[in-house]
Amino acid sequence: MKERLLNTFRNWQPEAEMSIKVRFIKKGTDTPLTGDRYTVRLYDREIFQDDEYLGHSQLNERGEAVIHFSPTEIKNYHLGFDELPDLYILLFKGDTVHFQSKVWENVDFERLGLLDMKEGEVLNFGTFLVD
Repeated sequence: MKERLLNTFRNWQPEAEMSIKVRFIKKGTDTPLTGDRYTVRLYDREIFQDDEYLGHSQLNERGEAVIHFSPTEIKNYHLGFDELPDLYILLFKGDTVHFQSKVWENVDFERLGLLDMKEGEVLNFGTFLVD
């Protein structure tokens, strides 16, 4: 089973695109975090290299960011130790990291992808409360 999943990841169609969706609200309220000063960046945690940057997005009026990327762009520096990506997001306020999510380990795109007719394959990282 694991080998089949790894083969699916390795042979992912180049034209396939994934989207990571996150939402931020101000802690203690139900108000979305918005503004041009906020940027959300997606990374793959690496063992032997610097973490791999996969893309970024601004927050919309609902406090959401959607980052699009192709799974084939994720490089495998793990030398067999960690075949599936370990994804996390950083929320920047200007040039400063304002929030960091936990690492979502061994993300299996085939198993976790949720088909949305408007957006394609979307992985929802969830809603985060921030100061």
